[in-house]
Amino acid sequence: METMKVINNRKSVRSYTGEKISEDELQTILKAANEAPVGMGKYENVHITVIEKPELLNAIEQNAANMFGRPDMQAFYGAPVYVLISAKPMQEAVGNLEYSNAAIIVQNMALAAVALCVGCCYIWGATMALSTNPDLVKQLNLPEGFSPCCGIILGVTTEPYTDREIPDNRIVTNYIK
Repeated sequence: METMKVINNRKSVRSYTGEKISEDELQTILKAANEAPVGMGKYENVHITVIEKPELLNAIEQNAANMFGRPDMQAFYGAPVYVLISAKPMQEAVGNLEYSNAAIIVQNMALAAVALCVGCCYIWGATMALSTNPDLVKQLNLPEGFSPCCGIILGVTTEPYTDREIPDNRIVTNYIK
C-alpha cells in the first residue's frame, strides 16, 4: 500500500475477533516503532512493552473501567495485544517531549498495522488510568524511572480499511509569509 493510501485508510478499529496477529506481523509493527524519530535521539528514554497475557490485559481494562466509573467499559475492544510505550522523563515529570515521542512511535506502529491490514486503535484513557495504579505498573517490569505514556491495541479484525473522503481543509490552516 502506498504511503498516502495508508494514511488515508488509517482508522480506529474497535472490533476484533480475539485472534492474535502473526509473529511476523508483530515484528514488522515493532520494527516500525523502532524506526520512529525520538527527540534528541534519546532512544534510551523510551521503552516498548508488548502485553499479551490475558489476566494482565483484563486487569488494565478493569482499572480503566473503575477510574472512569464505567463498569462495562471494554477499553481494548477484545484485541489480544496491547503495546505500551513508556518514557523516562528528562526532567522531573513526563512532559511534552515524552508524550510526543510516544505518540510518534504509536503512529508509526498504526501505519504499519494498516499496511498489513491488522486492526489497531490508539489507547490513551486506559494508559492514563494505568499510570495512576502503581501495583499494575509494577507488573509491567518497566525499567527504573519509566512511566506509561500511550499505547496501541492490535489484533485480527473483520473491518476492512477503505478509502475515506477527508477534506483538505479539515484542519484550519493559516500561512505566515
